[in-house]
Amino acid sequence: AFYELERAAVFRRAWLNVGRVEQLPRNGSFFSKAIPGQRTSIIVARGPDGEIRAFHNVCRHRGNRLVWEGTPGSDTSGNARQLVCKYHGWRYGLDGACTYVHQEREFFDLRKAELGLAPVHCDTWAGFVFVNLDREPRWTLREYLGPMVGALEGYPFHRMTERYSFRAENDSNWKVFSDAFQEYYHVPPLHTHQLGPTPESQNPEYEFEGAHYQIDGPHRMVSTSGTYKHLWPKEHLYPAEALTRSGSTGPWDAPDLGETPGVNPSHIDRWGIDNFQVFPNLEILIYERGWFVTYRYWPTSHNTHVYEGDLHFVPATSARERLAHEYAALTFKEYALQDCGTLDGTQMGLEQGVFDRFPLNDQEILVRHFHKTVGDWVDAYARAGAGGTTR
Repeated sequence: AFYELERAAVFRRAWLNVGRVEQLPRNGSFFSKAIPGQRTSIIVARGPDGEIRAFHNVCRHRGNRLVWEGTPGSDTSGNARQLVCKYHGWRYGLDGACTYVHQEREFFDLRKAELGLAPVHCDTWAGFVFVNLDREPRWTLREYLGPMVGALEGYPFHRMTERYSFRAENDSNWKVFSDAFQEYYHVPPLHTHQLGPTPESQNPEYEFEGAHYQIDGPHRMVSTSGTYKHLWPKEHLYPAEALTRSGSTGPWDAPDLGETPGVNPSHIDRWGIDNFQVFPNLEILIYERGWFVTYRYWPTSHNTHVYEGDLHFVPATSARERLAHEYAALTFKEYALQDCGTLDGTQMGLEQGVFDRFPLNDQEILVRHFHKTVGDWVDAYARAGAGGTTR
C-alpha cells in the first residue's frame, strides 16, 4: 500500500532524470525511456528547431507503444524526421504533431491537429534531461533543484562524454539501495579489499567517514576525503592499479577541467568525492580525479527495483587513458556487486518484521533525512487526497 502511495505521491510529482543531452546530439535525435514502476514510457526528442521535448510513448490512434525496437518493452534511440507507428503507420513530427494518417479518407471528421502526441513536462539542467509526470508541476526544475544542487550548473559535465553503463534488477525496496550510498560507515567492513593493502585498511577497527554533510529541501549531499592512491607507495597498491594507474576512485591522471563550481563546498584539504542526491532517485557522484557517476533507482514493487549506474569520463586520447577508464569501470562494478550483495539480506530481514525501529549514527543523518522526506511527501499527498485535491 505504501509503495502505491509512493508511485503517486513521489514519482508522479517529482522531477525525474531520464538521460543527458549527449543522447540527443543533433536535430532529429530521439530516445525512448521506460520509467519502471510507473507503467510509463516516454520519448525525448530534439526537434528541427533544436528544442528538446518529451511525449508519452503512445500512438493516438489505438494506444500502441509508438517507438521501440525488438520488443515493445525495450528502449531505443536514433535519428528521424518522423516517428512512425508500427501498427497502422500513423506518423508524428518531433514536435509531437500528427503528420500522416494512413487512409485518412476512411475516418469521419478526423482532425489531425487535435491528435498530436501527449506532451510530458521536460526541462534540462547542466545537460541532464528531466521530466515531470504531473499534470501541472508544483515547481520549475530549477526551483525544485534549489541552491545546493543548482550550484553545480556550471560544472563541466558536458566534457565527460565517454560513458560506461550498467543496469540490474534487484530484489529489494528502492530505498534500501539508495541508503547504501548515503553513508560511508559501511566502507571498512564491506569494501576492505578495495581500499588497498595498507596496514590501516586491513585493521578491522579502521574508520572511514564523510567529512561534510548538507541538506537542502528534499535533496542531500555528503563529501568525503579521497584515498589519493596516486600518491601512495607502490608496495601499498595492487599490481593492476600500479599498471593501469587507475582504481576505485578513478584514473589517477586527471584531466584539466578548469573551473569546477559547486563541488567540495566545505573546502576539504584532501577532498575526494561529492555525492549529490537529487530526490527522489538520482545520485551524482563527482570525483576529485575529474570524472562522475550517476545512480538511478526505479521502484517496480514494494520489494524490487531497477538500478542504473553510468560512469562518465573525458574521452580518452590514448590506449593508456582508455585502459584506465575501463579499469575504473571494472572496480566500480565490483563495488556495486558488493553493495548489491547485502541488499537481498536487508530486504529479507526487514520483511521478517521483528523490529520496527533501528538506531542510526551521526554518519547516517542522510538516511534519516531521506526516509523522513519520502514519508512527508506521502503524508502530504494522502492529506490532499482526503480533501479531494489529488493530482
